[in-house]
Order: sequence, then C-alpha cells, then structure tokens
Amino acid sequence: MSHDHHTNSSMLSTTHPPEHSHSTTASGHDHGSGMMMMAMTFYFSYENVPLLFSGLTINTPGEMAGAFVAVFFLAMFYEGLKIARECLLRKSQVSIRYNSMPVPGPNGTILMETHKTVGQQMLSFPHLLQTVLHIIQVVVSYFLMLIFMTYNGYLCIAVAAGAGTGYFFFSWKKAVVVDITEHCH
Repeated sequence: MSHDHHTNSSMLSTTHPPEHSHSTTASGHDHGSGMMMMAMTFYFSYENVPLLFSGLTINTPGEMAGAFVAVFFLAMFYEGLKIARECLLRKSQVSIRYNSMPVPGPNGTILMETHKTVGQQMLSFPHLLQTVLHIIQVVVSYFLMLIFMTYNGYLCIAVAAGAGTGYFFFSWKKAVVVDITEHCH
C-alpha cells in the first residue's frame, strides 16, 4: 500500500539532522524513498530545522538566533496572556451574590456561613473578549508545543527560558487572595 500522498516536504531532507536518520520502511509499508522520520531525541543543530511551517526552515546560525529570540518572546507572550486573562476576568466579574447556609456548630448549635458567588454574563463584551483571548492562548500554546516537539535543543531552551522569564515578569501581578473562611486550601 503506497502512502506517497502523505509525503511532507519538511520531512524529506536527508541532512536533518544526520545523526537522527532512521529506516522508514516497515513490513508491508513502503513510505517512499528519501523520507525521514522526525528526530525523537534532542539535538543541537541549526541546519535544516523546520519551524512550524514547511516554508520556514532554519539553515544558518543567524536564522537560529533569530528563531531563538522569536520563540523566546512568543513563550513570554503566552505567560503574559495567561495573567492578563486572569486580571480581565477579575475586573469583569458581575452579579455578586451572597448565599447563607446553616451549618452545624459546636454543642449542637447552628451557625450561618456566608459565601460570595460571582458570575459573568454570557452575551457581554468582557466574555467575548475572554473568548477571543482564549482562542489566541490555545493557538500559541500549540505552537509552543510543536516547536518543543522539534527536539531541537536551542528551540526547546528558548521555549523554557521564555516561559520562565514571562512568568517571572508577569506573575508578580497575580493577586492571591486567601479567604480565611475557605475550608479547602
């Protein structure tokens, strides 16, 4: 059974990376000549490194440096976007309700606990904005995952370092509120 229609031009290179070439024929499956498997171990190379799209291939040290910086800032953007969405959500919460409920107290007494409930309206601009930002966050997260899955050491370091730096710069704004009446910490 021929799978020639599955050929991906980014996987046809015979030099990406040379130390990671594997046989692509399995019993009963001829995948065509010259087709390589993707690297499944980490490697450090700047030649023939595909980056997300078939036409975007890194071939020089300068291109790798540029890709490193771009991926680093993309990972920082992802972390900033997560925190920005949390801040926007807190600012847009509406319809605060207080619910009281009886709970058994010591010596058979009954105590009243009050819980604050916050919500958001579905057909509102803040919710629409949150939805659009969520879509962007999901797409960026998948891009970062696919970049990491190239197993190129330089790009993996860029993802990790960018995410760490983004968390460092943006998460300090994250407000942590501890409710002393909350029983599940």
